[in-house]
Amino acid sequence: MQISDNGPRPNAFDIETATRENENYRTVAWTGTYLQVTLMSIPVGESIGLEVHPDTDQFLRLDAGRGRCVMGPAKDQLDFEQEVSDGWSIQVPAGRWHDVVNTGDEPLRLYAIYAPVHHAPGIVQRSSADAERDESAGVDEPPAWSHQPEGGAPDQHAG
Repeated sequence: MQISDNGPRPNAFDIETATRENENYRTVAWTGTYLQVTLMSIPVGESIGLEVHPDTDQFLRLDAGRGRCVMGPAKDQLDFEQEVSDGWSIQVPAGRWHDVVNTGDEPLRLYAIYAPVHHAPGIVQRSSADAERDESAGVDEPPAWSHQPEGGAPDQHAG
């Protein structure tokens, strides 16, 4: 299934099929003014990566695979832990350190909804290393037309 981010215009697609077929670490599927939908595929034994979004709430839903979700107020204080699998959702409040680790024997397929918009529209990142490179290079930034909090703090990564 081919997904094309058409920006803040009306859109509809089969998100379960698109999520299950996505082989990229991250594919931005739709970017609105106030929220964004991304598809993710996490290889066996890998994770999203421990991070915190100070000004971004996040909703994740698993459509294939098994994993372990951790969250907490600090990167060394992850006091929430939950095993998750197909059909589970994860709600990450802004300012919470979080990670999802693939503990299964197949890629972990999920989609994430960010509010506010968090990534460049339509960006496709084959691997987590590509995502880190794009972020460091300033390539993976929300569009100017999206609504961003004033004086927002930058994301932090544990690695």
